[in-house]
Amino acid sequence: MSGKTLIPVLGDQLSKNISSTYQQNRENCILLMMEVDEEATYVRHHKAKIAYILSAMRHHAKTLEAQGWLVDYVKLDDPDNSGSFSGEIARALERHHINEIRITEAGEWRIMAMIENWEDRFGLPVTICPDKRFIATHQDFDDWAAGKKQLRMEFFYREMRRKTGLLIDQDGKPEGDKWNYDSANRKPAKGKLSIPQPIRFQPDETTQEVLDMVADRFSDHPGSLDHFHFAVTRQDAEQQKRKFLDDALPRFGDYQDALLSGEPFLWHSILSPYLNSGLLDPMDLCREVAQRYHDQDVPLNAAEGFIRQIIGWREYVRGIYWREGPDYVDRNHLDAQRPLPAFYYTGDTDMHCMAEAIGQTLDLAYAHHIQRLMITGNFALIAGISPQAVHQWYLEVYADAYEWVELPNTLGMSQFADGGIIASKPYASSGNYINKMSDYCQNCRYDVKQRIGEDACPFNALYWDFLDRNQEKLRGNNRLAMPYRTWEWMESHTRDQIRKQAATFLDQLSKN
Repeated sequence: MSGKTLIPVLGDQLSKNISSTYQQNRENCILLMMEVDEEATYVRHHKAKIAYILSAMRHHAKTLEAQGWLVDYVKLDDPDNSGSFSGEIARALERHHINEIRITEAGEWRIMAMIENWEDRFGLPVTICPDKRFIATHQDFDDWAAGKKQLRMEFFYREMRRKTGLLIDQDGKPEGDKWNYDSANRKPAKGKLSIPQPIRFQPDETTQEVLDMVADRFSDHPGSLDHFHFAVTRQDAEQQKRKFLDDALPRFGDYQDALLSGEPFLWHSILSPYLNSGLLDPMDLCREVAQRYHDQDVPLNAAEGFIRQIIGWREYVRGIYWREGPDYVDRNHLDAQRPLPAFYYTGDTDMHCMAEAIGQTLDLAYAHHIQRLMITGNFALIAGISPQAVHQWYLEVYADAYEWVELPNTLGMSQFADGGIIASKPYASSGNYINKMSDYCQNCRYDVKQRIGEDACPFNALYWDFLDRNQEKLRGNNRLAMPYRTWEWMESHTRDQIRKQAATFLDQLSKN
């Protein structure tokens, strides 16, 4: 009797056509899907993140079975569950007559190292298939990066535009004769605006079963399940996609950097969890966005801005992650060592901007990119918090956070811990930026106009103190020439007051 092919399907491989199943005879294959404690607990993932992934996996398994695949599904609360991927492979080999393992490459170094050990461990051939859901292969990115002193996303993005043909005219030029409309995408959300709301999906029986299990099993993990809202099927994810395209995309470009109290979603798509777990296809989404522009349903700055996030930024950070290697996570260019403040897990802080961003994160496992970069990330950067601690928090609390996409965004873009591989300068700012782009400061007990005193916005002194204490490493950065000149023009007693203000705040922070 000939053996079968075992095809493990991981929790971020919930796609219609995953490469490991290409041209495979369904009658000769067993798809193995595994819920394992090791993956749920290697960091303390947000309860809603765990619930989303497990529910989406269970629904996907039903879809695969309906398509004629034989699915061997191991639930987390199975009393015989080994708790690890390798342990579940071993158990599956005992249950089935298997002669080979075939799997689509994992998205993280940690899992790939495990997979690469399976052939020796189990004594079976293991075929690792490339992940075809991305535009650029690892080799494509390495070829683009070879010999470059700076790996700027903008130039990689142009290559992806050319490769895909998205928003490229008949003459091979970018639509509108510009590659990037970011300068048109920075409007604050002021005045009377009708803000679209995403669909809030009600849990079905499968999801409710998962929610109950997560609440019981992971009660010590951060976050709440009270506002669980995710789509957990491809059909519902597609419905959310259409809702975004119809209602939010036309103004996404204008307001993608805006911040408003009590408005967690604004004009954002809320689609990243579905893209990163595989329920939605990135290129299909980008083609639909481009078509909306060609049909004159959305302006160019909206279409270009959104497509740039997908085929530009998302592809770019994946390339950086795999190119830089597993030691990327340990980098700390600015030698930031301060522990993460406790309020990152409670939202209990007088800084209204931080309370808003963290509060909605704990409620929804979601915050949009400016909240992550310029609120919680900015504060961590200028306060000198350990980038490894910041990385762990972001990986834990966001439903779309897988290490390949989260780590470069956090450690590189947000915390400048890679020394400028990703960002051309640290994304540090005082309270002025927050006041310009949001209404947060209007509702805060601190005064955004003050640098010194009990009521002074903490971001102000921390910003200047950050520049001061990192002069040796940052002074030569051309993009920081103006703020450093401003710092030097300040009178010496003013600089001393700022240093003292920052030191007092940081001392209090360490005691909380």
